[in-house]
Order: sequence, then structure tokens, then C-alpha cells
Amino acid sequence: MNKLFTSIASALLGMGLLATAACAGQVAPSQQDGPFQGVVIVPTSASPAEASGAAQDFKRGKLVDFSAAAREGDIIINTKQNRLYFVLGDGKAMMYRVATAKKGFEWRGSHQVSSMVKWPDWRPPQEMRKRRPELPAYMAGGPDNPLGARAIYLGSSIYRIHGTNEPSSIGKAASSGCIRMLNEDVSELYRHVKIGARVTVM
Repeated sequence: MNKLFTSIASALLGMGLLATAACAGQVAPSQQDGPFQGVVIVPTSASPAEASGAAQDFKRGKLVDFSAAAREGDIIINTKQNRLYFVLGDGKAMMYRVATAKKGFEWRGSHQVSSMVKWPDWRPPQEMRKRRPELPAYMAGGPDNPLGARAIYLGSSIYRIHGTNEPSSIGKAASSGCIRMLNEDVSELYRHVKIGARVTVM
């Protein structure tokens, strides 16, 4: 009887070791080193991917609560905070840091998105060339172009939301009226904005 009990105990111990080894193979390598720290159970509601719907398609913007009256797909730009909000609806928006107009070039108002261009060409307005004669009349799109990777044109105005080759200007009042974003940020926004969307600068 003792031999039978010893054989069964040995078999169970062996199965336990095999199960432990199998589980260890499923643990990330970074968690296999060092002393055992127990099992952490994360509830579904605590998942970083908790945001559902359109929010899951954003990697660059910050998901924030947004209670202002606006339609899904609208863009609201707060020039005092240098923040751009892309409205998702249901009280949420994606927020991005932007550069806004410097003193003397501020403006407020609303326009609809009239066109969108990848790696846009740049033709500085005549008024700008009067202030800065060294500027070219035309510059082809590319990494050195001040409009950056994407441009979202606002109605028939001279203003646009665009990328920049001056990332240090983000978060400041630095432009001649346009809204600047990091190239990675404006590229993400570009993928979600629709022609006709309302853009409000306040």
C-alpha cells in the first residue's frame, strides 16, 4: 500500500511540475526573472484599451472629457490654451497641443474644412512676403516645407491646420494665423477629419 501511495504522490508531483513549467512558458520573459511576486488580476474595466469606438483609432491624441456644444467630427481650437479638440461625441474629444497665432495675427471664427492635402506645396501670401522678402514665391511639399506633412484648409480663408518643420513652436503663440501641429499629430487628425467639418477658433 505504501509503495502504491508513493507512486501516486510521485506522479502527482511530476504533473504539478509539468503544469508549472507550462505556465511559466506563457509568462513574459521580463516576468520570469527574479522572485515570484504573485498573480495580478486586472479587471476588464481597468484595461488601457477601455475607450471604445473611434477613440481606439487614435494613438497620438489624448482622450479627454469634452462638454462644449459641438457635433461629432467638429474641431474646436482654444487659442488661450494652445489646444485642439477633435470631437468624438458622447462627451469625449481627442486633444492635441498646437501652435496658434502670435500677437497681432490672432483671429476668431468658424470655417468648414474645404480641402485636405498630403505634403502640401506652400505659396506664402503676398502680405507675408512683404514682411519677409527672403521667402520664396513657391516651395514644393516635403520635410523642409513649413506646412509639414499634411494641411487641412479652412474655407476660402488663408488659414489652415498644418504640420510643421518647427516642432519647438508647438504649445506657443508662434504662427501668422494658421494652426500648427506636430507632423505625427496632424497626420493622425487628417485620417479622421471630413470635408465640410466645422472648425471653430476661439
